[in-house]
Amino acid sequence: QVQLVESGGGLVQAGGGLRLSCTVSGLLFNDYNMAWFRQGSGTEREFVARIRRRGNGTDYAASVRGRFTISRDNDKNTVSLQMSSLQSEDTAVYYCAADMRYTPRQEDYLYWGQGTQVTVSS
Repeated sequence: QVQLVESGGGLVQAGGGLRLSCTVSGLLFNDYNMAWFRQGSGTEREFVARIRRRGNGTDYAASVRGRFTISRDNDKNTVSLQMSSLQSEDTAVYYCAADMRYTPRQEDYLYWGQGTQVTVSS
């Protein structure tokens, strides 16, 4: 059974930072590209960042580029999202996702976590 479990969400003041983690089990982690998406209240889920299976390539949404960093540890089957300079617009439920394709399209991702809430107070 494939499981993606996010952690690290919470309440943070504007300008602060958080580190999200996603632990993956039930699949060969090294075979999968990973991504983070987010969904704010009343908005559609949107792409945040992605990383290639070997960690040798990353891509970011324009809204987070320079503030967020995606990384992975293939020995620990985890993918992380380091977030800094958080703004109220970053408030959302953050999801990690896995697929063999390297794509920013949410409809392409086969496996999803349950999400973790990030709330940025201004």
